[in-house]
Order: sequence, then C-alpha cells, then structure tokens
Amino acid sequence: MNNRSLVIRHTIYLFITALIWGTAFVAQSVGNIMGPFTFNCLRSLLGGLVLIPFIKYFYKGIKPDITTIKGGICCGLCLFAASNLQQYGLLYTSPGKAGFITAGYILIVPILGLFVGKRISARIAAAVVAALVGLYLLCIPVGEGMSINQGDMLCMVCALVFSLHIITIDHFAPKAEGVKMACIQFLVCSALSAVLMFLFEEPDPKNIAEGIIPLIYAGVFSSGVAYTLQIVGQPGVNPTIASLILSLESCIAVIAGWLILGEGMNTREVTGCIIMFAAIIITQLPQKAKKKSA
Repeated sequence: MNNRSLVIRHTIYLFITALIWGTAFVAQSVGNIMGPFTFNCLRSLLGGLVLIPFIKYFYKGIKPDITTIKGGICCGLCLFAASNLQQYGLLYTSPGKAGFITAGYILIVPILGLFVGKRISARIAAAVVAALVGLYLLCIPVGEGMSINQGDMLCMVCALVFSLHIITIDHFAPKAEGVKMACIQFLVCSALSAVLMFLFEEPDPKNIAEGIIPLIYAGVFSSGVAYTLQIVGQPGVNPTIASLILSLESCIAVIAGWLILGEGMNTREVTGCIIMFAAIIITQLPQKAKKKSA
C-alpha cells in the first residue's frame, strides 16, 4: 500500500470517528442523569473492557510494551481531564456553545504543533479559519452571543486538553500498539473518574439503569470504537488536518438530529455545515509538486 492510499485509509478512520462522536452527542447529554463523573467512569470502563477480546485476537500477547503503556497513561490523563470538563460543562451551558467552544481545538492544535516542529501551509491555515466560521454559524444561534459563564470556561479548558490529547496521540501512536494503548487510556480515565465519582457524587443504581442504553452506546461505540479509530487513524495524518476532520462531530450531530429525531435545520446551520465540509475538502486536495530548483 503506497503512502497516499495509507493517508486516505487513515483519513476515513477519522471521518468514522467524527461520525460516531456526532451521533453519540444525544447519548452523552442523556447520560448526565447519573452524574458526569459516574457516566464517564462507567463509559470508559466499558470502552476498555470491550477492547480486550480484540487485543487477544489481533496481538500475539496481551502484555503491552513500555511505549504503549506510557502512551496509554498520558492519553488517559488527557482524556480523563477533557471528557469530565466537557461533561460537567454541559450542566451549565448550552450544547451549541459547548460544541463550538470545545471545537476550538482546531485552532489550538496548529499553535501547539509549532512548538514541536509541526508546520502548516497557508491553505490549511485558511481551512482552519473557515471551519471556525462554519462552527460559529452552526452552533451559535442568532442573538445568543458569546457571553462567558462557568460552563463556557470549563469547555475552554476542555478544548485545550483535547488539543494536548491530539498532540499526545500524534507522538505515541506511530510507535505504540494502537488498540492496547486505547485500552489503557480508557482504564486510566475510568479509574480517575471513579475517584471523583465517589468524592462528589452518589452513584444511584436507578439512574444508571435509566441511562443504560445511552451508556452502552457511548461506552462501546463513542469510546471503545471511535477513540480507538482515532489512535489508529491519526498516524500519518497531519495533526491539524486530523483536528479539522474530528471537529465535524458538531456538524454531524446537527445532521443526525435532523435525520433521526426530525429536528429542523435553518439556513444558518446549513451554511455552517457546508463551510465546514468545504474546509475539510480543501485540506484533502492534492498539492502541486514544487519545481526542483536548478
């Protein structure tokens, strides 16, 4: 398989990740009935457990190497912080504003990338700006504005941590065993979320039972499948382009609500979706080869 085909395959993995995350947004909102820390603890635990059979099938041994362990722990710390900040922020802000602010990682990732030698072209920089415009039109209704509250601040910090998560995966994934690293990531996130769960919440079996379907979907698909595809798909893809593709989850969430739940889409939201998809397409167009200097 040539390099271009490999990049296309990894790009498809990231598109599938964004698709699952977008359709899982409803499950994530409903899951708050059991408490944000309880939800993330059980969701991540389920995501880790569902990967164990795949590890036994695809790898000769279940024991991970030291690089995979380090990567899993670092990614798990980032995922723990980011997912709980987002889940808790949803208690105080609207889903639209939370989605827009969280997707700010598409601007933060290229800035952080400069510190580790990741350069971006003018075309990709333009795509980032266009995607931010599209996200604003998609997520922020007319007249709502961008006043800052407690939930918005939590989502801002969440965007920064998700950016670190993407950069961390970019560093470890090419050298680690992807599925094993994802499994460790979930178990670390679950264990740390459990500490907050017992400190600040009182897990109620009745609430957990009421949210079991959203929990299973978020645990198996949004965590187990999607985050693993992110780890497997990111190597070989520029982290800025990866962040742009992953940000499509906001766009897909709106489209899913329209198709599945019958929620309407106004002209402003449709325009935002079109701009976002156009920004992603721009990043995927082949560049002309530079002429060799004499």
